[in-house]
Amino acid sequence: MEADELLVLVAGGDQKAFEDLYGLVSGPVYGLVRRVVRDPAQSEEVAQEVLLELWRSAARFDPGRGSALSWVLTLAHRRAVDRVRSARAAGEREQREARRGHGPAFDQVAEEVEAGLEREWVRRCLDRLTALQRQSVTLAYYDGYTYREVAERLSLPLGTVKTRMRDGLTRLRECLGGAA
Repeated sequence: MEADELLVLVAGGDQKAFEDLYGLVSGPVYGLVRRVVRDPAQSEEVAQEVLLELWRSAARFDPGRGSALSWVLTLAHRRAVDRVRSARAAGEREQREARRGHGPAFDQVAEEVEAGLEREWVRRCLDRLTALQRQSVTLAYYDGYTYREVAERLSLPLGTVKTRMRDGLTRLRECLGGAA
């Protein structure tokens, strides 16, 4: 039996005719959907949706407007395109949300301002140290040198550098205590 005749019988609720029609059109439906959707798992899902729709809407088929296979493949193509558009729209929504989420939050801006103020306060407190203390502290904390490396760079005994650092850090702590 041809697909046109089977589809007319399916419209009347003939399950055997649907089984035969399924056997005729499931391959071409999956092939068309697979070319549009590309993902095998989603293609299978869309093909099943099309075949279910075929069972439910067989009565809408008009043999005067074309062949049953053309009608079924039109259903498949429309459903596949709908799936691709839906997936694309979902991806675009996710991207928009991700971009929105990357904008600086109010708390982030406040933290940046606060960090800037703290840096300025530290600079002012560093200016209150003696030149020798400031030099030692700056080498250790801003340039990342160890006490031993600071001593080597300044050609001073390690004990002298440690004393300058201790005194400088004590004065910084006192000065910064007013910032808190």
